[in-house]
Amino acid sequence: MSPPRRTELPRLLQAEAAHRPGLHLYGIFDGARDPRIHRRVLDSRFPQACLYAGKLPLPLLEVAPYLVRLDAMHPLAVSLLDEAWGRSWGIFFTSTQGLEPLRRHFRKFLKVRDERGKTLVFRYYDPRVLRVWLPTCNAAELDLFFEGIHRFHAESEAVDALLAFSREGAGLACETLRLAG
Repeated sequence: MSPPRRTELPRLLQAEAAHRPGLHLYGIFDGARDPRIHRRVLDSRFPQACLYAGKLPLPLLEVAPYLVRLDAMHPLAVSLLDEAWGRSWGIFFTSTQGLEPLRRHFRKFLKVRDERGKTLVFRYYDPRVLRVWLPTCNAAELDLFFEGIHRFHAESEAVDALLAFSREGAGLACETLRLAG
């Protein structure tokens, strides 16, 4: 990430939370995208929770998705965002809810069934999946996914912009926030 983007991304992510009391910034980082993610999340010291349940063996913990409450302007978060950007490490969102209610909420979406009834892992926390899947959702699906969430953010396909998804009436709105640099 170029120096202007290094400061612009955290500013864009934090701006919404800073202007609305009680609104917090979170990320879901996909440990399966890169072997560095698990350690980076643990080292960040931000409040975090694994989306998988139970006592997990280390190899599964290392590739699991992690929900993390972020202060995007904190130097550790800036470093994490800088490293993650352009590598599809995860998605971001704002919410007034706490870590545990959000963990319970997002766990509901980890598995889906295909047309033959086979259970599959649904990696909605991959920005390449989120930005394609959300626009296909109907109003009821959007209501369920956005429950307690103000706005979702994901890197754009060209990684020169941040996509901001929010509810607009019964539909979905997508705003493109350009990154300087």
